[in-house]
Amino acid sequence: MKRWICIAVLTEAFILGCDGSLDRPIIPHEKLQNIEMFNPEPYRSPEQPQEPNVLEQAKVSPQKVYLNLAETRAMALRNNLELKVQLYAPGIAEESYNAERAKFESAFFTNVNFGKTDQPVATLLDIQGSQFESARTNLGVEMPLQTGGTLTFELADSRFKTDSQFSIFNPSYESDFSMSISQPLLRGAGLEANRYSIRIAQYDLAIADAQTRLEVISVIAAADRVYWRLYAAYKQLDVRIQQYELARVQLERARRFVRAGQNALIEVTRAEAGLASSLESIIIAENNLRDRQRELKLAIQETGLEAAGTTAIMPTTEPNPVHYTFDSPELVKKAIDNRMEMLELELRLAQADKTLYYLRNQALPLVNLQYTYNVNGLGPTRSDAYDLLGERNFEDQMLGVQVLVPLGNEAAKSRVREAFLQRRQALASKENRQALVEIEVLNALDQLETNWQRILAARQSALLEERLYQAEIRQFEIGMRTSTDVLEAQSNFANAQSTEINALTEYQISLVDLAYATGTLLGSADVEWAPIK
Repeated sequence: MKRWICIAVLTEAFILGCDGSLDRPIIPHEKLQNIEMFNPEPYRSPEQPQEPNVLEQAKVSPQKVYLNLAETRAMALRNNLELKVQLYAPGIAEESYNAERAKFESAFFTNVNFGKTDQPVATLLDIQGSQFESARTNLGVEMPLQTGGTLTFELADSRFKTDSQFSIFNPSYESDFSMSISQPLLRGAGLEANRYSIRIAQYDLAIADAQTRLEVISVIAAADRVYWRLYAAYKQLDVRIQQYELARVQLERARRFVRAGQNALIEVTRAEAGLASSLESIIIAENNLRDRQRELKLAIQETGLEAAGTTAIMPTTEPNPVHYTFDSPELVKKAIDNRMEMLELELRLAQADKTLYYLRNQALPLVNLQYTYNVNGLGPTRSDAYDLLGERNFEDQMLGVQVLVPLGNEAAKSRVREAFLQRRQALASKENRQALVEIEVLNALDQLETNWQRILAARQSALLEERLYQAEIRQFEIGMRTSTDVLEAQSNFANAQSTEINALTEYQISLVDLAYATGTLLGSADVEWAPIK
């Protein structure tokens, strides 16, 4: 039998030794270290016509979905995956808090023990057995106290039977009722020390709520920014299409004047060159529009509006450029009061204070006061034992003190110093964050005012460029200017319109940034969120 066991062990060792599976990589070598070449030749498109029909492509729109700013916000809040993950955090923190609050719940306990012994006893004649049977049942309630102590009530019922001739009651019954209390006087004593874990869990719950609110504000602010950038992309495409149409009108005007013999043929060539040049602007504007479409679709993540889909989102909310005069100190104060980062740091600082107090308490010597009160009953029957217990003729009391003083106590002292430094660190972080919030608000205010001035300047520039363009057309019609001059004036006019659109969009985004910097939301619609449970 032993020989077969040895053969089996040697066979298993040989198989394991020959198996090289542990030496083989988890992922093939080619998957990690070989880089394939991208070959675009199989995707070559057929020959394109001489002039791309970009204008017709820009006018032909796929299926459209019209969204205003409020609907965009609602979709972003409803579908954002990162926000969904964050919405679980308050529920998890609340359950942790509820678990800590239950630490002072009372507990019922009971024990049932049966025993039988047969001990040898030496006598004058021989060694005889001493037989003893016992059955003991006790039940009670243990109540943790918020001061750190423990209060216990216990009722015990016992039955004893022996073969001893000297036993008066056989069987005999005992009943005992006891009340005991154990209370620490230094380490672990007091409400603050024993409610420490509950208070920390409560702060964690508030921190989870603050972080979730910050995530909600971030999602809305990001959706607002992308929405206005999409609005600007549509307006920019409209400007470039208008530029193309004006260039086409100039081409027809040049051809008409050449046919009438008022201009040379070169004017037609110049107009055709300008028309071809404006196609590039449409191509770039269309590509920018597709990028902004995908950004907004990614922000809202709505079913049917996937990033790879062809459905176009049409923004319907128009910007409302209104000049504001803000009180900088008041906004900074409001931002410090409202910013969730500041609230989180306040809670972290409060946690550090509680931790420092708790660790200082844990560094104290251990001094426990113990008191026990006991009432005893005995009788030949269980009823007699309980009758004697009720008469309270036999009472015991015990008072004791337990003292434990660490020698050196370096570990506890180090933990106290660590908590003290962490509190100083949290205080420094709060001061640093407060300074950063102030800078963010002031920068947002400056950017808002700058963009307002940009709107005024761009609007004035667009008006002047339009007048100049009209003047160039009149000069061309009387032979004082060439098509190049007209097209250059028309391009400057389109660029001025684009600048005005950009300034208007950036002003709306600056309002979003200012609201974000102050820890609020832009607009009159209130947003309420609830954790996922």
